[in-house]
Amino acid sequence: MEDRPLADLFEPADRKRWLSLVETALKGADFEKKLVSKTADGLRIEPLYAAAEPSAQPVRAPGPWKIAQRVDHPDPAAAARQVMMDLEGGADALVLAFAGAPGARGYGLTVTDAAGLDAALAGVMLSLVNLRLDAGGRGLDAARWIRDLAAARGEDLSSYDLDLGIDPVGVLAATGSLGAGWKEIAPQLAAAVSELDAAGFTGRAFLADGRPYHEAGAGEAAELGAVLATALAYLRALEAAGHDLDAARDRIAVLLVADADEFVTLAKFRAMRRLWARVEEACGLDPKPLRIHAETAWRMMTKRDPFTNILRTGMAAAAAGMGGADAVCVLPYTQALGLPDAFARRVGRNSQIVLLEESHLGRVSDPAAGAGGFEALTDQIAEAAWDAFRAIEGEGGIVASLSVGKIQRRIEAVREARTKAIATRRMPLTGATEFPNLAEKPVAVLDVPPVAPGKPANFGAGAAVACDPLPSQRLAEPFETLRDASDAALAKAGRRPSVFLANLGPLAAFNTRASFAANAFAAGGIEALSNEGFPDTASLVEAYKASGASLVCLCSSDAVYAEKAVEATEALAAAGAGTIYLAGRPADLEAPLKAAGIHAFLFMGCDLLALLDEAIRRGLRSAPR
Repeated sequence: MEDRPLADLFEPADRKRWLSLVETALKGADFEKKLVSKTADGLRIEPLYAAAEPSAQPVRAPGPWKIAQRVDHPDPAAAARQVMMDLEGGADALVLAFAGAPGARGYGLTVTDAAGLDAALAGVMLSLVNLRLDAGGRGLDAARWIRDLAAARGEDLSSYDLDLGIDPVGVLAATGSLGAGWKEIAPQLAAAVSELDAAGFTGRAFLADGRPYHEAGAGEAAELGAVLATALAYLRALEAAGHDLDAARDRIAVLLVADADEFVTLAKFRAMRRLWARVEEACGLDPKPLRIHAETAWRMMTKRDPFTNILRTGMAAAAAGMGGADAVCVLPYTQALGLPDAFARRVGRNSQIVLLEESHLGRVSDPAAGAGGFEALTDQIAEAAWDAFRAIEGEGGIVASLSVGKIQRRIEAVREARTKAIATRRMPLTGATEFPNLAEKPVAVLDVPPVAPGKPANFGAGAAVACDPLPSQRLAEPFETLRDASDAALAKAGRRPSVFLANLGPLAAFNTRASFAANAFAAGGIEALSNEGFPDTASLVEAYKASGASLVCLCSSDAVYAEKAVEATEALAAAGAGTIYLAGRPADLEAPLKAAGIHAFLFMGCDLLALLDEAIRRGLRSAPR
């Protein structure tokens, strides 16, 4: 055989040839509906991209990202023990979450001065770790506590790698109020920076935080637009007070949320660096690396099947790190259930240690460079975010836009669309809406009650600024509420609400829809009682009577439904079945089935949340007492 280059032996793999093969595989199905997806902001994601020329992409400062661990135990002594364990276990950055801050999730350090902070950081060499403060409305107080702590320890504040996290705009977005108007607060912020500078402070004073927007349901562009507008508000405040613009931009950091959509998350972090460089250039500044913090998404965390949170947060951490985050804080997988214990904290650290030390993902400054999908998505997100930013600026800036509800309304529209997608399971949540486990075992959290809310701290004291607060919601909460009701029934009566699966015909006819129905009902805490199917209506009715179930769901193929469903429904209704569902949606039979007694149809794309909400209420009413 003649020696020929390998490339000559195969037909070129160009897009035209690929599309012809796709068309054959789709068998007439719509390309757009099957293979093209969209982000929450409506940005198009193609199934295939050609290689791209790498764009000029700002990257983080040289080196891997830092592994950040939350310090949120209310007791300073217990917090200190956790911190030492965290640092010995591989963390090299700390996030001090103070009680009352939205990011503390109901817990947080209860210290009120430098001495309390010293107790919580006992034994920590602060010059060796990055420290970010998350104090909410007490941001200025916490900044002074860390200044006083350095003085008490006889240490140079300039030796600390500090992010003070002062963010009154984020407090306004999350809580709906500021203690004074922005015109009063902005000079106070600039004066506080001058005061800290005099003490040797060289870190980042302000944090433009994306969490309030993400937790309210914002898409990527809206989150970035709000963060960029917030950062610019702080830059303007410093410049107006006489701070040098070049030095002022070094006082600002941002925090972006990383979620389990690894492609969008990675592109979002890359887009943030491009956007900030664009602002710097507009200010006449040569771009410098922006400090970007990442925290895994609160809204994606679930109480049910919490071990799936390990997968979610691991994916999010990898995407944020590869996207250019300087420090990544992984929420422990039990965070939604209570105060995480040492094991959960360790898992959060170890997921990043594996990414950095074994997979070496931090060794490449921009691993997505030249990848067609990532380059295209980064471009789209950056442009959409710039449009969102310009809209906020056109409304008078971030504070003005929040004050009149403009941002809230735009986010609300995206949130409602996502809520509908979850309710219909077009956006699945593993462990909550997909593959729920009614027999899951509880996981351990620390036996520490949430911190009692006191009077909320806030910035300034004068004519307060108010707005509609952005809601903080986890995506799985509506389904978890149903599961909680089921658990309460189990604890009280010894059994959950149940649904009898009326499987008609042979196994091959009913198995697929019976499995679908069992999974769907379990998402609401309703136990499915299955069987091997019934050859006739009489045996079906007898089995239903013996089951003690309060609900019934017919399961079979369309062909069997056409032959037996109406008869079976009438027989079940006559036997006392008050609520009967049917798995599937046989269009030609809907009217006669409803007339026979079918209450609702369970099918992919139905409003499962609404169906389950009604089903569990009906099931609880008719359950044994």
